[in-house]
Amino acid sequence: MRFSDLRSDRLFSVAPDVGLESLLANASEDLASVKVMAADLAFEIEGSRRSVALAICRMVDGALLLVDKALDDYNPSESEQFYVKE
Repeated sequence: MRFSDLRSDRLFSVAPDVGLESLLANASEDLASVKVMAADLAFEIEGSRRSVALAICRMVDGALLLVDKALDDYNPSESEQFYVKE
């Protein structure tokens, strides 16, 4: 297979064989990173922009709770393969 055969109209894509637990784990890590970035930004700025950054933190907290709950409730099948981004 050539590199040119792998092209698509999407800039990013998810490998089709990545398991649900891996997807949720990576989403959880990404959300936690966004929360840290927004919190750091909130303490560097003032006024309404600070309120926006703090609101982003709270929204991410909610999404993170949902993803973490899904991870807690997830029961993988024995045949499923897992990938964690490095």
